[in-house]
Amino acid sequence: MKKSGKVKLVLPSMKYASAYLKALKEFAKIGEITALGVHVELKKIDDFKVYIKRARDNRNGFNLPKGRVPSTTYWAVVGNKIVGRVDIRHKLNKNLRVIGGHIGYTVVPSERQKGYGTQMLACALPIAKKLGIKNALVTCNATNIASKKIIEHNGGKLINKVKKDKILRLHYNIKL
Repeated sequence: MKKSGKVKLVLPSMKYASAYLKALKEFAKIGEITALGVHVELKKIDDFKVYIKRARDNRNGFNLPKGRVPSTTYWAVVGNKIVGRVDIRHKLNKNLRVIGGHIGYTVVPSERQKGYGTQMLACALPIAKKLGIKNALVTCNATNIASKKIIEHNGGKLINKVKKDKILRLHYNIKL
């Protein structure tokens, strides 16, 4: 693992819009479309006004698409660089109890294996606690060894294995 800087989580803002577009291009190159988080197509800086409004609405539980729960999106920043994204779901629905859980995260491809995922989850846990979550459900695919290590490093205890759509998912509890 390469040495990494200290991660801070920030709410989406115009300050980091260019850095986030750069990160999204990196995700697109390897076909990871889930990196977007808030569902707004971002191709240019002007699109960020809609993205930021949607992120604020999601955080406040306004205008949520059917089947969605309130959630807060954070960008993981080191210096002025976006190294990842974290989503904290304020509560769980039926689908999130199987896929997703309370906290989801993704690290920019060029920033992987530097410890950022572990830091991102560590930063998200106190925020989840402030939201009233006492036991955070964090899930990952059984084949995602990096994510498994991130969760376990942050105190995750394996509580279940669930197979859905032919994919085995590991369910961890992190006591807050």
